Amino acid sequence: MASFRELLNATKGRIREVDTAGAEAAIAEGAVVLDVREPDEYAQGALPGAVHIARGNLESQVENRLVERDAPIVVHCAGGTRSAFAAETLGHLGYTNVVSMAGGFNRWKDEGRAWSTPRVLSAEQRNRYQRHLLLPEVGEAGQQRLLDAKVLLLGAGGLGSPAALYLAAAGVGTLGIIDMDVVDESNLQRQILHNMDRIGERKVDSAKKTLTAINPDVDVVAHDVRLGADNVLDVFRGYDVIVDGTDNFPTRYLVNDASLKLRVPVVHGSIFRFEGQATVFHPYVGPCYRCLIPEPPPAELAPSCAEAGVLGVLPGIIGSIQAMEAIKMVLGLGETLTGRLLAYDAMDESFRTFKVPRDPSCPACSIDPDDLVIAEYDELCMPHPRG
Repeated sequence: MASFRELLNATKGRIREVDTAGAEAAIAEGAVVLDVREPDEYAQGALPGAVHIARGNLESQVENRLVERDAPIVVHCAGGTRSAFAAETLGHLGYTNVVSMAGGFNRWKDEGRAWSTPRVLSAEQRNRYQRHLLLPEVGEAGQQRLLDAKVLLLGAGGLGSPAALYLAAAGVGTLGIIDMDVVDESNLQRQILHNMDRIGERKVDSAKKTLTAINPDVDVVAHDVRLGADNVLDVFRGYDVIVDGTDNFPTRYLVNDASLKLRVPVVHGSIFRFEGQATVFHPYVGPCYRCLIPEPPPAELAPSCAEAGVLGVLPGIIGSIQAMEAIKMVLGLGETLTGRLLAYDAMDESFRTFKVPRDPSCPACSIDPDDLVIAEYDELCMPHPRG
């Protein structure tokens, strides 16, 4: 039986190997760096921009992480042994331009070449978010972006509940919640952040208990205030995305103007009886809320869910879509609903998408944001006096 040394020598005879200088030159020309050391080794220091896949996980993960089979790859470990076997494995998997770095990271570091201590997830976080880490579109870098992200939810009610639950579970690091209401028994048919034991409790406090129990990584910031012209800019400032679960036109216009002024995107959702809608208002990239609805309808033509009712599961569907759009915006993934209105009808289980153009004469997004005046709009949505 061949010894390990004989196996290693045979393997090195079948692969291409370069020294650290050759590896550095290849990296400078655009080669991908693949680090196959264990997580604890990687955490102590790594080549800048390296893709980390432990040798034991290489066969199961590399095809999702390194999609281009013909791209140049420099694979390394600590001393050059594991990387040699890894390079041969990559060849068997169809990768055509792979070299192993002789001497590995230890020699690279000893020679004074560039390296850094990477920011890494803890073992607990790697376990919690492992399904995200398997997605090449997310991975560890994407998960860290989620942990760094700050998302503000307007309301801890029907739409805010499912959105908050999924954003917290996904690891969005800071979740702000603005709501000045208390939990009522009539909320529990759809507002799944709360329960019977929380009746009479402030909604923001109830939400914080639920979300921190789901994920201790999440910092829940409670804003137990009424959102108004006097505080909207201060509340919004510092957040990356706003998830709008409000249910009245005055607040939606206020939110729109503040988002334009601060250039913070808004993921909008609305529900009514058996129907829901979702879209993204990305300031100066797509239309704003006023492009969609230039003027509010009379109050008698726009009854609230409290007046007309809503099927309890409906906000779960729309709120989950809002959470998805917020995550996509944080990660820069896919095509968001910017410029499109997604309409859902529960009665025939249909989704329809409508294009929403930006209005070149919009009174809000066609002017300089410095000229926008943040004001209350309650008087625009009052019921007309009846004769």
